[in-house]
Amino acid sequence: MPREQDSPLPSGTVGRETVEAVEGLVTLWFSAVADVNPRLSPRQVRALRAVRGRPELNVTALAGHLRIGLPTASRLCDRLEAAGLLRRCVQPDNRREVRLETTAQGDRFLAELTRVLSVRLTAAFDGVAAAQRIALEGVLRSLDHDGFDTV
Repeated sequence: MPREQDSPLPSGTVGRETVEAVEGLVTLWFSAVADVNPRLSPRQVRALRAVRGRPELNVTALAGHLRIGLPTASRLCDRLEAAGLLRRCVQPDNRREVRLETTAQGDRFLAELTRVLSVRLTAAFDGVAAAQRIALEGVLRSLDHDGFDTV
């Protein structure tokens, strides 16, 4: 009887080699996140990035973006706010509308995370031909990143 890993993959399934390569990048990303203070979960980092990139977000929109429930998103924002990385801002023209924004400390955290990750990626890609790196960047940019919002 063939082992699962030896069986042929269904058409359209990503091969084991691709999975292993992606796991290497994910490991690198997790290690960068773990080395930046304060220590945040991947979901907290993704939430902070989303808020920084989309100033129109409120808690409901963030929950939709991350594909999590509203109570979970609210607790996530509570933790980020308590850490001084995020703030809720009541809109002057509609006091029921509360938008989210990163604080200066939140922006510094994201900048430091980007710096650490960049250093690690540079080391990981040392020796890879520029054309290959550029091709990989193109492939990664072409992916449907909204499909990743379940982590």
